[in-house]
Amino acid sequence: MPAWRSAASWRSSAQWVALLTLSAIVSLIWAAAGLPGALLLGPMIGGIAFGVKGLRLLTPPLPYLGAQGLLGAMIASAITPAIVASFSHNAPLFCLVIAATLLGAAAIGWLISRFGLIPGATAIYGTSPGASVAMVLLGEAEGADARLVAFMQYSRVLLVALGAALVAHFWSGTAGAHAPHAPWLAPVHWGNLAAVLLLVALGQQAARLLRVPAWALLGPMLLLSALHAGSWMNIELPRWLLAGAYALIGWHIGLGFTRDALRHAGQTLPVVAAAAICLMSFCGLLAWGVMRLAHVDALTAYLATSPGGLDSVAIIAASTPRVDLSFVLGMQSVRLLFVIGLAPLITRLVVQHSAHLQAAKNSAGD
Repeated sequence: MPAWRSAASWRSSAQWVALLTLSAIVSLIWAAAGLPGALLLGPMIGGIAFGVKGLRLLTPPLPYLGAQGLLGAMIASAITPAIVASFSHNAPLFCLVIAATLLGAAAIGWLISRFGLIPGATAIYGTSPGASVAMVLLGEAEGADARLVAFMQYSRVLLVALGAALVAHFWSGTAGAHAPHAPWLAPVHWGNLAAVLLLVALGQQAARLLRVPAWALLGPMLLLSALHAGSWMNIELPRWLLAGAYALIGWHIGLGFTRDALRHAGQTLPVVAAAAICLMSFCGLLAWGVMRLAHVDALTAYLATSPGGLDSVAIIAASTPRVDLSFVLGMQSVRLLFVIGLAPLITRLVVQHSAHLQAAKNSAGD
């Protein structure tokens, strides 16, 4: 091997070690502060730091596809028989609230794009309620700016998590909630894990052949959701494996940032914050309707309609007295599937029926 190639290989390896170390430090600080999504946001912030410095590292394609498949399996593991039963008992109400949330978020995204504050598809995927990682991947597959979608999504996640925690704290007097994570070195059922990984690969290939948007994510998610909801399969993913998948996705997003891209994202912060607050307020109105129609307490209704993310809302709901956890997780989980499944369709419809978005799309094509 030529000396220059050997030196480049060592330099790349050293940069990856530095990125891994920085990501781990940021994740630990983020988790210690009680903020959600540490395993994803730590690597993403580390990747942004490297990308802004001009270090051109690329996530390996095959591991990145595998990470998307594992994310789909993780989402599928949240769709339990109990949640399906809760949905069947409240199906009309759930569908009405979920449809209103999706349309309200799409309307906010449309208004943002209409006034030229953020480009069309990016604005709609960025304001989509929940499934932050999936929205970044779907938006990227549909030609949106994945970096700006990520900035919008995670800004909203932080605001929503903070709002839900404060509401739960002052409403019920509950202290800050922390996630009941599985141990890092918990025993692994290797046979079950091998079956899950095999189905992830099969789901991806089937979705790719069927030309499903974001097939690497949606294929495994749809296949494993059906199996898990029907009690035909138990999905258990080791925490260290999910941490690796989150890191790959976070690095892929973060390393795509440049100094100019980060400056542009920062300039949109007032718009992003205003959009998140508008969506939270709209969902608060929906919570009032849910409380009246479903005869649940106000805090349960608020957490059930809170616009993402599922993990942080589930943690807060599980640690708050008198909250109907199955109702909260039922609505949040079903909305997660609806958001991922319908977001590409809603985006296409909005673009097709918006003159300003069609003009922007045509000019981009030219």
